[in-house]
Amino acid sequence: MIKVENITKSFIQNSHKIEILKSISFSVNEGEIVSIIGPSGSGKSTLLSIISGMDKPDEGSVIIDEQEITKMDEEKLCKIRNQKIGVIFQAFELIQSFSALENVMLPLDIAMKKSKEKSTELLGTLGLGERLDHLPKMLSGGEQQRVAIARALINDPKIIFADEPTGNLDVETGSKVIEILFDLIKKFQKTLIIITHDNSLAKKSDRIFRLKNGQLKEINNEELYI
Repeated sequence: MIKVENITKSFIQNSHKIEILKSISFSVNEGEIVSIIGPSGSGKSTLLSIISGMDKPDEGSVIIDEQEITKMDEEKLCKIRNQKIGVIFQAFELIQSFSALENVMLPLDIAMKKSKEKSTELLGTLGLGERLDHLPKMLSGGEQQRVAIARALINDPKIIFADEPTGNLDVETGSKVIEILFDLIKKFQKTLIIITHDNSLAKKSDRIFRLKNGQLKEINNEELYI
């Protein structure tokens, strides 16, 4: 389903070239839940941005459903992102002037298949049936993240990317959100790639990768604490 080949990414800082990602290659099968862990600043979010088509690598390729997205023009890439990919952000990234329902419906508007009924049903599944008309500022952090999850799922994408989905939540709320997310991923048979620094979250995944010093390595549960 997802094949990443020799991804390299660097930035220029104070006239110095800093390599963030060094020839990273891995693959993810359909229906897998995969976690990518690593210290702050290791490039996890950069890697996720590249895999999800929001950024371009310096070198290498990302192939989703046998389509190489790294060389697509923006029009084709937008179509792939809208049809096949859902993204959940740490900071929720909800539109503050939109209600919970409107935020979830936004991807449907882009795809020209607006469906209030579908969005309402999904928010109800997430326990937000009484919060449809609430603005983000009227919702708790956990409720906002559930709206973000609904928005990521509304177009029925094959792949969900989650960038530190519990990073702005307390431990108890974060655990509840992850439980809901994992249940939905399994129910709807999605592929999930999570960027996290939370080892307890990573242990729930089918596979774990560690990103360190620009290189990615698959590890087991015992290696999480090494």
